[in-house]
Amino acid sequence: MKRGLFVGLALAPALACTAAPARAHHSFAAQYNADNRIEFEGTVTRMEWMSPHIYFYVDVTDASGELTNYAVEGGAPTRLYRQGWQPDTLQPGDTVSVEGAMAHDGSPMVNASTIMKDGRRLFAGTSNPDDPANN
Repeated sequence: MKRGLFVGLALAPALACTAAPARAHHSFAAQYNADNRIEFEGTVTRMEWMSPHIYFYVDVTDASGELTNYAVEGGAPTRLYRQGWQPDTLQPGDTVSVEGAMAHDGSPMVNASTIMKDGRRLFAGTSNPDDPANN
């Protein structure tokens, strides 16, 4: 019994060190550039309602006719539920306007701060701690 307790206490610091990266993997600043903002309107192609953050995908055609499918990160499902969202709030075929921060790596990934659908603003649940939309 004492040996098991000793081993458990000896391993606790090592386990604490391995838990830290798991918490850090959703850092806004590591993935998104708050100074590189984008706004676009397009058609929802897919919705992923899962923890830790929802994602939806939007087809956007630019002025030259080029199509880009943006992956848009929203808030945590529980946080969005509290703001009135349901898993079917956004569905394929819906037209949305999105404003948010682009990914550092230039990929078509956006952390949404504003989502508009049918003329009304939806709470986006951005993970940017400095975004006024969080207040």
